[in-house]
Amino acid sequence: MADSNGPIHPVAGTAAHWDGHQRGSSGYRRILAALACAGVATFAQLYSLQGLLPLVSRDLNVSAAQASLTVSVATIGLAAAVLPWSFVADRWGRVRTMGLAVILATIMGLLVPAAPNFEILLVLRALEGAALGGIPALAIAYLSEEVRASHAAAAAGAYVAGTTLGGLFGRLLAGPVADVAGWRMGTLAVSLCAAVAAVAFLGLAPRPRGFIPSPRVGFGAVLGRLIPQLRSSSLLALYAQAFLLMGAFVSVYNYLGFRLEAPPYLFPASAVALLFLAYLAGTFSSRMVAGMAGRWGRRAVLLASIGVMVGGLAMTLASPIVLILMGLVLFTAGFFGAHSIASGWTGALATTGRAQASSLYNLSYYSGSSVIGWSAGLVFQQFGWSAMAAALAVLAGGAAAIAALFLPNRKASGHPGSS
Repeated sequence: MADSNGPIHPVAGTAAHWDGHQRGSSGYRRILAALACAGVATFAQLYSLQGLLPLVSRDLNVSAAQASLTVSVATIGLAAAVLPWSFVADRWGRVRTMGLAVILATIMGLLVPAAPNFEILLVLRALEGAALGGIPALAIAYLSEEVRASHAAAAAGAYVAGTTLGGLFGRLLAGPVADVAGWRMGTLAVSLCAAVAAVAFLGLAPRPRGFIPSPRVGFGAVLGRLIPQLRSSSLLALYAQAFLLMGAFVSVYNYLGFRLEAPPYLFPASAVALLFLAYLAGTFSSRMVAGMAGRWGRRAVLLASIGVMVGGLAMTLASPIVLILMGLVLFTAGFFGAHSIASGWTGALATTGRAQASSLYNLSYYSGSSVIGWSAGLVFQQFGWSAMAAALAVLAGGAAAIAALFLPNRKASGHPGSS
């Protein structure tokens, strides 16, 4: 997603007497509305600066790669916090923990525009990302405990839609405001909207009825749950997809604005923000690949999606703006198709410790966003867009090679999952 995200940490326990809210009931509708608000509060803030990086670069007198750290440190903070938040919630409860996370994130988001210098801005963004990690770590676990099992997939889809729309909303709001009043006011506008969404989440989320606290576990037990996932070549291959493909995806969106803001295009920040409408292509492709995987197999569709990514990336090398935008749409559709297959396949391949397998996918996903999203900027500022696109194509090719070598070649037995 780029703004959405992969499979999430799991259920600590469920109440045997509680079957879950029935679809159409008041409790079911409140849960969907609450998680949609949580998705907006989370992902609007996480990526609000992505379309404003050229403005941040000029205002704080930093390079493109340095400016991109404002996105990278937030995503690495989120990646590092996913597992800790999930263990806190196993003891403290999903809603209480998500409420704390979204409040802390909103406070940090409101402080970001007041950062007096670049270094403090990075610290605040890292803390904001770490706080935001409490939402994707717990949302699906909350759904699985509180919604009737037969309706959980539809409820999860509503949450994913909230995360996608939240990320898009944050970028589209920040750009026009920043054009008029600067990047600080752009991020403040997003944070204020996120604060409203956070309050709505706290007011809408029903009292938990399906949660049972899990017993306290030591570090050895936690490690024991993770090791089997790190011994599976297939799961490691999927984690490589998350790291490499998400890294390439975020890099394109981090630095395309710098290219289009410069001559001969001279795009203002509000026009750069409109580039993120290409995310809607991912909404379509992430659902389309489900049926394709059932017919041709997950691996084939994953490889085809990576091919679409590379083809779209190649189109961005052209000069006409129409071809650049068409390439961006193809690139985005290919990424979300690949991510949808890989994230869903992670849960299907994990025979034990499915929750830990999903958490490790999330960790790889956001680590790729952070590490590659920053380092690609070094290539861009030194050698230009063409060199960076070539480097990203090599990474995508590496992901395809790993998939071809280590992922099983058989047709999917069900929905490949989406994100």
